[in-house]
Amino acid sequence: MPPPPPLLLLTVLVVAAARPGCEFERNPAGECHRPPAADSATCMDLQLRTCSDAAYNHTTFPNLLQHRSWEVVEASSEYILLSVLHQLLEGQCNPDLRLLGCAVLAPRCEGGWVRRPCRHICEGLREVCQPAFDAIDMAWPYFLDCHRYFTREDEGCYDPLEKLRGGLEADEALPSGLPPTFIRFSHHSYAQMVRVLRRTASRCAHVARTYSIGRSFDGRELLVIEFSSRPGQHELMEPEVKLIGNIHGNEVAGREMLIYLAQYLCSEYLLGNPRIQRLLNTTRIHLLPSMNPDGYEVAAAEGAGYNGWTGGRQNAQNLDLNRNFPDLTSEYYRLAETRGARSDHIPIPQHYWWGKVAPETKAIMKWMQTIPFVLSASLHGGDLVVSYPFDFSQHPQEEKMFSPTPDEKMFKLLSRAYADVHPMMMDRSENRCGGNFLKRGSIINGADWYSFTGGMSDFNYLHTNCFEITVELGCVKFPPEEALYTLWQHNKESLLNFVETVHRGIKGVVTDKFGKPVKNARISVKGIRHDITTAPDGDYWRLLPPGIHIVIAQAPGYAKVIKKVIIPTRMKRAGRVDFILQPLGLESKNFFHGLRRTGPHDPLGGASSLGEATEPDPLRARRQPSADGSKPWWWSYFTSLSTHRPRWLLKY
Repeated sequence: MPPPPPLLLLTVLVVAAARPGCEFERNPAGECHRPPAADSATCMDLQLRTCSDAAYNHTTFPNLLQHRSWEVVEASSEYILLSVLHQLLEGQCNPDLRLLGCAVLAPRCEGGWVRRPCRHICEGLREVCQPAFDAIDMAWPYFLDCHRYFTREDEGCYDPLEKLRGGLEADEALPSGLPPTFIRFSHHSYAQMVRVLRRTASRCAHVARTYSIGRSFDGRELLVIEFSSRPGQHELMEPEVKLIGNIHGNEVAGREMLIYLAQYLCSEYLLGNPRIQRLLNTTRIHLLPSMNPDGYEVAAAEGAGYNGWTGGRQNAQNLDLNRNFPDLTSEYYRLAETRGARSDHIPIPQHYWWGKVAPETKAIMKWMQTIPFVLSASLHGGDLVVSYPFDFSQHPQEEKMFSPTPDEKMFKLLSRAYADVHPMMMDRSENRCGGNFLKRGSIINGADWYSFTGGMSDFNYLHTNCFEITVELGCVKFPPEEALYTLWQHNKESLLNFVETVHRGIKGVVTDKFGKPVKNARISVKGIRHDITTAPDGDYWRLLPPGIHIVIAQAPGYAKVIKKVIIPTRMKRAGRVDFILQPLGLESKNFFHGLRRTGPHDPLGGASSLGEATEPDPLRARRQPSADGSKPWWWSYFTSLSTHRPRWLLKY
């Protein structure tokens, strides 16, 4: 046989050599097809510490910024920025931004080709993270220019954030023979928790979904599972409820109860349980099992039964998240002494933002501004009792002092809705956990127990329409796994009964004479100095105890409307009370003078809680260039770390 032609032999050798090591797609002829987003390069091990958790192990030089060695990269102001972003942005957009920057400084190299990161990932992240840069007067880094250093999906780009989700996407198969309704009563790691919630939402996709409200300081998603007849949408007059667990990382019972509750709601809905179907068809329920996933990791490392009283309590910044909210209670006590002053929907004071605010706290506050929550519970551990606002004493020097809200009667009803059906809270034995609360019916005013500022429950009540209670699920903060099933049995009915109480009181829609909804209208109840406001669709929910109530609806530019409402003792479905507001004459344009209150611009991205004109933003004014040309506060700190002066970070 004659030897093959040289050209054919060369082709065969090239194809044979390419086939086993092809890192890209093959065309129909079996040839390795290199996407346009890949460039020829010599791959080497990735050695940058700041990029050690990237989704790949090899990079190349020069990088996309034309740095030609490790030494040049590590001395660059771009690399130093990635190293300090975590502290500068106080955990916001971490580690997403760092990994995005690593994709440029240490580009992905596979099989002798460089892959470029996806443009849509960059664009999505910029939209989310731009406010974090604005808050510290910093320009968006030039090397994160989405159009210059990133490319399109159809050009074969890759997702530089894939590793953040990679360990969470894979599902864990249930042991063979077990029904899909099976609940594993065990402790869940972060990855296991995410998988269970996503699997549950997938099983009940027509009534459930998962979504993130932000990230923890160490970059873990704060994942919520929602149940509703129309997931992702606020339905007219359908009340919104949230349940939050694990605000203290070492108090883990609430975390597990909400994971179990999510599975239970899904399974029982599919099985046709009429109670659960009615609940999900009339209520929008949001479950956040872990508000402090970073603290949980610290506590879980010590393990159940070995965890101390404080190990893992705080977040990764060493902040107690239930002391990190704005202290609006002190402002309430001041306003309560002023005749005619509004003492509800109190704006966040500007000085609060100058302190250390955890990204978890910011995420919760923004969540509360986005959704018109009516009812909430925060699940804790360390005792067995239900407490309700206020948590801060009316006299700051008093460590224990009964300090009720104007809605004291309603808060007691909400607390009893949980405690009265909890078998251990109703246990008459004084030797039981939480025995010192027995004579109180296992409920207590928070400040009468012990006083503290910056709590989440007080903030809910004074900044929004939401009524929140705090549930202490047991005296052991990190219970052993064998105790979890019993804990679930004790709390299942209490959780359901509590959520159902959102349908107590009245609800309705406020419109003008043309039927147009009036948002931010005030709903007042005579004798209760605490108003709630209407949602953007004009709907409202007012939790009220049984009795006779005089209800008033009013809004700037409209005449107020007064109605008498009777709520029977056994009424368990909110009564419908609508209001039609008539416009005022021009001579009455100052009707609300003295009642209107302007609030400062909200760094969370929302407007004033009253939806009114806001005062000039001191932070915004601070961002303007100063007459003496002074630089932002971070400039000297940043330049001290490098000989390079990154003027591309200056906005002005």
